[in-house]
Amino acid sequence: MSIHSRFPNRSTTGTRTKRALGVQQVLEWAFRMEKARLELPGPPDPERSEGLGFGLEYMLMQRAALGCRIDGGRYKPDSSTHQDAEVIAACVAGLPTSLGGLRMAIRIAELARAGMTPDWMPGAVPRCVPIEMKRNQHGERAITIPVGTTRVLSRGKWRTVELRACPVTFSPHPDQIAAARRHYEHWWLALGWVRDGLIAGGMLRSIEVTEVMPRREPWASPSSREQIGNKTV
Repeated sequence: MSIHSRFPNRSTTGTRTKRALGVQQVLEWAFRMEKARLELPGPPDPERSEGLGFGLEYMLMQRAALGCRIDGGRYKPDSSTHQDAEVIAACVAGLPTSLGGLRMAIRIAELARAGMTPDWMPGAVPRCVPIEMKRNQHGERAITIPVGTTRVLSRGKWRTVELRACPVTFSPHPDQIAAARRHYEHWWLALGWVRDGLIAGGMLRSIEVTEVMPRREPWASPSSREQIGNKTV
């Protein structure tokens, strides 16, 4: 399947045709196909009041009025980046600090450009494994370390023997899995903000952004989600 086949057309009333796309498809179209780039804001003006701000709709209208130029032309010398793609990139660049700000905006753009979602470590299950292994002519063995001594009665004599143990760890560590899934959730929330802003702004000429979102918790089984919804867990 080609990348273009992922973006279906949808006819609307009148002569204009709009494509109905979910926010993840919208982002992939803008950053992967149209090669849009983030329009990063300049350094803050210390003379401006910290409490002064504008809504997303106002920001989109102002950037659209200015042309909202995003450096994408060098990828397509015979044409410029689609205006809708520039508006989408401007919206992503405006992510609030509470949702990750510029760091998250860059992450969203990188993932969209690659056609990927954050790695939430699907199928990862912590397993107890030796910290270190060694291999010799007899095969592979876990490394052990001395942890003390004890006295045992052997052949009528008391002998001191060394006690050894195998250090273990969990791989992947539960904290790694939890962190990966937190990052996915943060990305999902940021996508929701972008989706709502594009819908509310109404600035896109050829695309209709739908309510469709990626799964919020793809690692949760259907039965688990149903139980959570019914508050039976």
